[in-house]
Amino acid sequence: MLSWTTGSRVAMITANSYTSDKADLWNRFVAGSKNGLFLFDRSYMDYHSDRFQDASVMMCRDGDLVAIMPANRVGNSIHSHGGLTFGGLITGAEMSTPRFLEVFSAMIDHLKREGVSELVYKTVPTLYHQLPAEEDRYALFLAGAERFRCDVTSAIIPGKRLPLRKGRKSEVKKAQRLGLRFEESDRWEDFWQVLTDNLRRKHELNPVHTLEEIRLLHSRFPSNIRLFAVFAGAEMQAGTVIYESALVAHTQYIGCTETGRETGALDFLIVGLLETPYAGKPFFDFGVSNENGGRFLNRGLIDFKEGFGARSITHDFYRLNPQVVDPEALKADKL
Repeated sequence: MLSWTTGSRVAMITANSYTSDKADLWNRFVAGSKNGLFLFDRSYMDYHSDRFQDASVMMCRDGDLVAIMPANRVGNSIHSHGGLTFGGLITGAEMSTPRFLEVFSAMIDHLKREGVSELVYKTVPTLYHQLPAEEDRYALFLAGAERFRCDVTSAIIPGKRLPLRKGRKSEVKKAQRLGLRFEESDRWEDFWQVLTDNLRRKHELNPVHTLEEIRLLHSRFPSNIRLFAVFAGAEMQAGTVIYESALVAHTQYIGCTETGRETGALDFLIVGLLETPYAGKPFFDFGVSNENGGRFLNRGLIDFKEGFGARSITHDFYRLNPQVVDPEALKADKL
């Protein structure tokens, strides 16, 4: 618990562990936040609750919810969140920087009481912010957090697209000559087979989600999780699962058959997305092109993305030991 004087009264900040009876309150807060999206809705987060020990935190000011942090616990470490691409503190439009420092300090106090010796904090990339929301970067700096990882995600502003590179343009023209067809699809099983074959052939991996899980999530978020594909007649040659939020269309999964690589189906798919359903979207995000904790850049992968005009935005990861954070360090106006 933490307090400070505002005029003639004292405002109280409290931080407590999330409990399932607060799911509706949590979800309403996410929906009205300035840097949250459907990934933080409990109907999405909890689909894999059996794999993660939930340690999410809710911060209140005089009983009103002002911030949340999706998180899970592994031993004495808290991750924000291990089952999500990114997380961090989610706040409302009214959140100011001085108040955020108080909220962050209350969260640190909560983690200290819980015996947490490491916080692994994954920031929400700026393209997902509906309003500026980088108060957490400043709080992490004051607390002495270490930035230990930096990934590069590749994004396009569809309304300000750069010209296609020559190779990408020729592939699209080839697909057009062959009469390929781009459309939204409900053939999830067909796409999952294409995707699984791709991942096993290239990386000996399976998709993070099973077919049953992605169908479940699509049923819960039909306007946010969508499948688009390119066909030659009835044959699916390429496809992508799009995770769509207020500002961003993100390619969660992309797959292409061997035949599709020869016909230009994958390039035709990307251009179709940029010119039809997402022409007016503020951002189109291809995701990261890194391995080895951000220290290896997959040149072939990022060259493919940048061939469509994508450019880089960083996704930063921090860690700190809450037990050694000096509370005075978060009172920037008193330094």
